[in-house]
Amino acid sequence: MTRAVLVDAVRTPSGKGKGSGALADVHPADLLAGVLAALVERNGLDPARVDDVIGGCVSQVGEQTMNVTRTAVLAAGFPETVPATTVDRQCGSSQQAVHFAAQGVAAGAYDIVIACGVESMSRVSLDAPFQGADVFGAGVRARYPEGLVSQGVAGELVAARWKIDREACDAFALLSHQRAAAAAESGWFDAEVVPVRVGDRVHRADETVRPGTTLEGLAGLEAAFYDAALADRFPEVDWVITPGNSSPLTDGASAVLLMSEQAAAELGLRPRATFRGFAVAGDDPLLMATGPIPATRKVLDRAGLSLDDIDVFEVNEAFASVPLAWSQELGVDLARVNPVGGAIALGHPLGSSGTRLLGTLVNQLERSGGRYGLQTMCERGGLANAMIIERVS
Repeated sequence: MTRAVLVDAVRTPSGKGKGSGALADVHPADLLAGVLAALVERNGLDPARVDDVIGGCVSQVGEQTMNVTRTAVLAAGFPETVPATTVDRQCGSSQQAVHFAAQGVAAGAYDIVIACGVESMSRVSLDAPFQGADVFGAGVRARYPEGLVSQGVAGELVAARWKIDREACDAFALLSHQRAAAAAESGWFDAEVVPVRVGDRVHRADETVRPGTTLEGLAGLEAAFYDAALADRFPEVDWVITPGNSSPLTDGASAVLLMSEQAAAELGLRPRATFRGFAVAGDDPLLMATGPIPATRKVLDRAGLSLDDIDVFEVNEAFASVPLAWSQELGVDLARVNPVGGAIALGHPLGSSGTRLLGTLVNQLERSGGRYGLQTMCERGGLANAMIIERVS
C-alpha cells in the first residue's frame, strides 16, 4: 500500500453565523474556493495535478446544494478536468473527507487529493434541511417510538449520564476561550488562517473567540434547550447546556492537501504528518454525542497504540458535555485535550470542522514536538469519526 502524507492545511477565520458576521455576505462556494486556491498557491501546485477534491457539507440545501464542492472547485479557477464530490457524515463530514482521501491514496486511486469542507450557517440555516420534512420515516419511528431528540438535548442527556454539572460545563467553556485567545495572541493560528476579503475589508481573526469571557457572565445565561415536555420525559436532566458552553453558529471553510510520499518527493514538498489509523463508530442515536468514546477505542486498537502514546487530542466541542464525558470515561487529562481551544471558542462551521481540527492538530504537534495526535468528532445519529496522525520530524 502507498502511504498518504499531509502536506498542508488552511482555513478561513471563523465568522459569526447569525447573518451579521464578517463572512455572512460570502457565498459558501466562494468561501470554500478561497481556501482551495490558497492551498495550491501556497504549495506551488498545478491544480491540474489534483486527482479529486472531496468536500464535507452538512446542510446540502439552498446555496449549498448541487455538489457545492464542485462549484467551489470551478470558482477557485481549477481546470474543469478536476473532479469533486460532497459527502455528509453530519458534523464529521470533512473529517470523513480526509478518511476517504487518505484511503484513496493508500489504495493507489489518487496521487494528489484535497479534502475540505464548508458551512455558511448564516446563509443556510441549521434547520433548513428539516423544514416540512419527515426525516426518519416509519421504520425509525417504530424502532424509537418515544422519539429521538435534537443535538442540544442529546448534549443534556450526556451531561446527566456522566453527572456533569453546569459549573463544570461553564468552566470548560471559559478554558476554551482562554486557550484560544492566548493562542491567537501568540500568533499560533497565523500559519493556518487564510484571510478573507469581503468588499473593502479583509477578515483575518476568529470572530467567535471571546477573550473577555468570565464565569460570572457564563453563569448568567439561560438553558438553551429546555422543553417542558422533554423535562417530564427526562427528569434526570438538569438543563445545563447554554449558548455559552455550546459551539456557536459559525461560517467557515477549510482544506488539507494530501498526496502519496512519491508525489511529495517529486514535487519537492515536505510531508508534515502521516496517517496511523482511521475508525468510524455508531452508538446510541438518542444520546448521539457519545460516539467518540467507542471510536477512540477502535482507532487506538487499529493503530496498535494506547492513550498514553497520544500527545495531543482534538475532541470537537459541540457542547462542553461531550469532551468532558469523553475524558471522564477514558481517563484522559484535559491538559492534553484541545490545548489551543476548541469549537466553543473557535466555532463549529459543521461541514468544515473536521479539516479545521486537523490543521489545528498538526500545527500543535509541530509546536510542541509531539509525535501522535488523535482527532474525534460526535455526529448526529450517534456516529463518530476518529483518526490518528503521526508528525513527520
